[in-house]
Amino acid sequence: MDKCIPIEKALENLRDGDCVMVGGFGVPGTPFTLINGLLERGTSGLTLIKNEANEDGMGISKLIEAGRARKLICSHLGLNATVIGMMNRNEIEVEFYPQGILAEKIRAGGAGLIGILTDIGMDTILKEKKRCIEINGQRAIFEPALRADVALIHAYMADPLGNLVYRKSARNFNPLMATAGDTVIAEVEKIVDIGDLDPEHVHTPGAFVDHVVVIEKITSEYGVLKHHAL
Repeated sequence: MDKCIPIEKALENLRDGDCVMVGGFGVPGTPFTLINGLLERGTSGLTLIKNEANEDGMGISKLIEAGRARKLICSHLGLNATVIGMMNRNEIEVEFYPQGILAEKIRAGGAGLIGILTDIGMDTILKEKKRCIEINGQRAIFEPALRADVALIHAYMADPLGNLVYRKSARNFNPLMATAGDTVIAEVEKIVDIGDLDPEHVHTPGAFVDHVVVIEKITSEYGVLKHHAL
């Protein structure tokens, strides 16, 4: 089954109010082409799950700045003063988790678990409004698993069956999110024929991927940000 389709077709079933996971850690692994396509569609009322909000004027910050998202679930906003201001003005709801806990909640969602138990933050404000459990004398916070209606991910290479290969640090949240979305859309830089990928090198099997969108052009958004360069 050839899963390669145009971006407009891949995004057509994404609805207002959907929960959308977006891969990436800063620039590496962020699916900028899919995000820009979502912005053009005008979909609104979204709940976004991403490690961070990218930086001002790029990535999911564009969606947030355009008022398309009502809630963001992330681990930090330290690189995005615009979204921090919006949060402080109650223009968007933001839910924070420690980065490892966020990753584990997504992993649990992808594995079909209802949640995880952790003692991280047990004696801090992180446990406020959380359900706590005691097992064999040890207290733990219950963190529900995270899933999404749609996961948007970025990979370096794919075959038409949706088998994905990530490159370098782009393999961050993308493999986890590819298992935790009801619909998984992968944008890829390169497409190869069926049989050209070494099975030992496939990071996300095609069974997890619904649609593949081949990027027409690697724009400057995918490059190294000048203020990050040494």
